[in-house]
Amino acid sequence: MVIPKKVARFNRVATNKVLGPISRRVPGFGTVVHRGRRSGKIYRTPLNVFRVPEGYVVALTYGPDSDWVRNVLAAGGCELETLGRVVTLTNPRVVHDENRAALPFPTRRFLGLIGVADLLYLDRAA
Repeated sequence: MVIPKKVARFNRVATNKVLGPISRRVPGFGTVVHRGRRSGKIYRTPLNVFRVPEGYVVALTYGPDSDWVRNVLAAGGCELETLGRVVTLTNPRVVHDENRAALPFPTRRFLGLIGVADLLYLDRAA
């Protein structure tokens, strides 16, 4: 079970507008900058991000079919605004991991309770 799409729509309209400016500066958060597959429009999506040796990982709490995920996969990457920096990310891939091994323990536990097991891995560009 992932978080319902109704919650995603509410977050897109309300919560993201509040969290957007904050997420670019707070540890554990970031804003993914991606281009729409059809519109070509630039979008900014605030979310939790976790460092891994090769780049970053994001828990897909709304599932792998979210528009922002599909945009990043189609483009082959994105930019991440985090901790006041812009990081170029490539090689996006969705991994189904019931153990959520790349995430911190409290996050693994919480995501396990709500049934989130899909993660998006992104590598830092060379």
